[in-house]
Amino acid sequence: MRRHRRASPLADGKHRTCNAFRLFMARWARRLSWSEVAEIFGTNWGVVHRAVRWVVDWGLAHRDLDGVKAIGVDEIAVWKGHKYLTVVYQIDQGLRPPAVGRSRTDRGGLPRILPDPSAKVRAENCQFVASDMWKPYIKLIAEFAGQAIHVLDRFHIVAKVNKAVDDCARLGGAQLRRDGYEPILKHTRWCFLKRPENLTDTQHDKLTDVLRYNLRSVRAYLLKESLDAFWQYDSALWASWFLDKWCTRALRSPIGADEEIARTLRSHHDLILNWVHCQKGDLLGAVEGMNTNAKLAIRKARGFRTYEALETALYHQLGHLPEPAFLTHRIC
Repeated sequence: MRRHRRASPLADGKHRTCNAFRLFMARWARRLSWSEVAEIFGTNWGVVHRAVRWVVDWGLAHRDLDGVKAIGVDEIAVWKGHKYLTVVYQIDQGLRPPAVGRSRTDRGGLPRILPDPSAKVRAENCQFVASDMWKPYIKLIAEFAGQAIHVLDRFHIVAKVNKAVDDCARLGGAQLRRDGYEPILKHTRWCFLKRPENLTDTQHDKLTDVLRYNLRSVRAYLLKESLDAFWQYDSALWASWFLDKWCTRALRSPIGADEEIARTLRSHHDLILNWVHCQKGDLLGAVEGMNTNAKLAIRKARGFRTYEALETALYHQLGHLPEPAFLTHRIC
């Protein structure tokens, strides 16, 4: 652990609040929204924001990222109009965001944690990177962490297959209604999307009844369920064989959505197989779980409409940053 000298609780520069008070407000800002902290302490939310920003800047300057060996890259939708933040999570020793970029294509997220690629220096400690199939992420990871094992997130692959099944069932139900048939696909959406062991008794009975029919949505569901066997393989050779066979079967399927999914999986064949090579699948879903916590952290900073405020909120709530130690006693 890196030791830090205890600082004076007096204010820095022209700040009107002393350092100890700013740290006190920043700690409360982890529990409450920034506007609520401002109301409780009889100040405005701008003062709270500057206090949190000061604590975050100090923590970023004194944190240690040398032990980062596994990271996950994902985006968060923050505003309407396709406004995103790219968040790089450390997923090997506790979940925390060591870097934040300001868009889905921003090059600021990865370079903040990985060395400068212009000097052809690679991050020797980074051994594992997880992401979705977004092309800018794949290019950036290959550029900044080419030596690391890049694994496509299982969550996103399964989500794409589920979306194809959902679209097929929705279109199939509409077609049955237009043709005047009995609406047998009504109330079957979650029967097709949920895992069999998570179905309720009613959903299980409904699915059993629907599977008796030779429908496009039923064939899409059975194809989706067969893909689950891929994640059980320990051998990359047999996993590759299974994935090729599954894609061939999907391409020959009369369901257009399955053909699109098969082409997508074939184009990322090697990256998907890395899941078997590194056996890090238990950590990949945690990236999506962290996105939920990140959105809650952003909500605490409501009222701020700048990327800087969003980055500050993420680092402050989830970054596990070190804090300055003052000569005064701890009051919270």
